[in-house]
Amino acid sequence: MTFISDTFTLAGRLIKHNLRSLDTIITVILMPIAMLLLMVYLFGGAIQIDGVSHAEYVNYVLPGILLMTIATGSAYTALRINLDKTSGMFDRFKTLPISKSAVLNGQAVASVIFMLTSTLIVLAVAFLIGFRSKASISEWLLALLLIVGFAIAVTWLSVPFALAASSIDGASAFSYLILLLLFVSSAFVPVTGMPKVVRIFAENQPLTHVIQAVRQLLTTQPIGNHGWIAAAWLIGITLFSYLIGTLIYRRV
Repeated sequence: MTFISDTFTLAGRLIKHNLRSLDTIITVILMPIAMLLLMVYLFGGAIQIDGVSHAEYVNYVLPGILLMTIATGSAYTALRINLDKTSGMFDRFKTLPISKSAVLNGQAVASVIFMLTSTLIVLAVAFLIGFRSKASISEWLLALLLIVGFAIAVTWLSVPFALAASSIDGASAFSYLILLLLFVSSAFVPVTGMPKVVRIFAENQPLTHVIQAVRQLLTTQPIGNHGWIAAAWLIGITLFSYLIGTLIYRRV
């Protein structure tokens, strides 16, 4: 029970920091909303996708925007972890009578809560501008499970980068790699129109499988192999990052 209470106590500390940071709110919430509006109203009419009308493009692009919201939030997770390391907070935590594993777990819990809150806000805006889904409760739950899994995986992926980086800028830079993967995926356009080498990479990288699984679920289409492949990627990334992150933390 001490482990759980320590984890949520430290998570509460970080959530308060995030809520007091105006630049965090602007970047993590307002930027994805702006990107959603930009894609739907500015580029949506120029993008031609078979079987997807201009009015339905918001349904197509939303899964990618939700993952972008989470990826953007991961930069601040890395920033907070690196700041605690460089400011000496980790050394202070190690001298306190708290569970040692609660330090990183508290970071992870706060990160996932903040990511999912911002994701729900972006989803609400999507409904306001025309997003509609006939998905059943079970399909919504599966889509939510994948989104939560992505938030957990990206959060733990940020940990080793944040602990190994020597500066705040270096810690948060890894999120640009995730954003790059989003653009080289099926987030905004089908991968079929991409050059062959790019298409092969886009078809097989993890973000495409997560996006396709969420998209197919919300549009009540069969998800095929995307579901289990996405789950396998997310579980693998989470476990690997957790092990590496905790190993580095013990040596910090």
